Amino acid sequence: MSAARRSPRFDVDHLIDDPRTHVIVCCGSGGVGKTTTAAALGLRAAERGRQVVVLTIDPARRLAQAMGLTELDNSPREVPGITAPEGGRLDAMMLDMKRTFDEVVEAHTTPERARQILANPFYQALSSSFAGTQEYMAMEKLGQLRRRGQWDLIVVDTPPSRSALDFLDAPERLGSFLDGRLIRLLGGPVRAGGRAYRAFFQAGFNVVTGAMTKVLGGDLLKDVQTFVNALDTMFGGFRERAEQTYALLQRPETAFVVVAAPEPDALREASYFVDRLSEDGMPLAGLALNRIHQDGPGGIGEEQAIAGAERLEATGGHDLTAALLRLHADRLAAAARDRRAGDRFAAAHPDVPVTRVPALAVDVSDLDGLRQIGDLLSTGG
Repeated sequence: MSAARRSPRFDVDHLIDDPRTHVIVCCGSGGVGKTTTAAALGLRAAERGRQVVVLTIDPARRLAQAMGLTELDNSPREVPGITAPEGGRLDAMMLDMKRTFDEVVEAHTTPERARQILANPFYQALSSSFAGTQEYMAMEKLGQLRRRGQWDLIVVDTPPSRSALDFLDAPERLGSFLDGRLIRLLGGPVRAGGRAYRAFFQAGFNVVTGAMTKVLGGDLLKDVQTFVNALDTMFGGFRERAEQTYALLQRPETAFVVVAAPEPDALREASYFVDRLSEDGMPLAGLALNRIHQDGPGGIGEEQAIAGAERLEATGGHDLTAALLRLHADRLAAAARDRRAGDRFAAAHPDVPVTRVPALAVDVSDLDGLRQIGDLLSTGG
């Protein structure tokens, strides 16, 4: 049998030290450690002299706790207690989805139109709960931070979506919705040019909206029409900014770090994401494979440990020793499973650099914990 393929090593320090790297996007499925990875990368980069801002979208707010901040909001806050050389600094923020959407409205229309839009019930529902809004606004905020030019490195923790691909697909979905035929139809009478044409368009429009009123209800339809009419000056802007952000993500100054755990679903998502990044021409730096179980000290193997435990249990009086042997066997089995999972990914993506981060006994809850994760990201192979 041929030896398992070993992935090239992901040199994390080279990535964060490279002055040409201005954006790092940590992506992957939910629950694989993206937030911790993003925070650890940001802290390590700042303590190596970079001016860094970490943008998190994690609703659990673990990032604020780990960085010693009482809270995070839509404005960057400096993280105290870092040991950085001259010029090094770390700021952190948490995306406020609705506030970011409000900022987009305020920046791209007149004050009067902005007031109409912000007060509209349909807009309030859209900006708070529409599928894909969080991912879209993460991209919007990334663009805002980049245009400010205050930091030389932005680290983005992508939303905890069911699918890792949501981050790349959501801007197109939201842009298509807001620029789509239905929305344009609802705003059609306002846009129609000429009195005769408006009368003709209004007749057809009334037939369609009459049917929709029966389905949606008159109040909701009225809210939608009012929203569309107020938003008229912004049409096309959503798609345009999504395209601009895509262009930023495709430039060499951006690096994607795919984060996964050694579990089939997480690695399947990571594999999909790697393929998608390649298709879209986006720069992939490598894979951070989190929570790897290690073999531990050499000596007794899994089968030997199980056999020894069974013998002790049969003779009686050695319960603690037998339990320790079974615990050792379980650890070896978990390490073997993780190793096979990593090998399967390497076989499917032989050119993707990988860093392996061992599982920790406790959750990361402070800067020292983040430093430890940063060290493991750097030294993992």
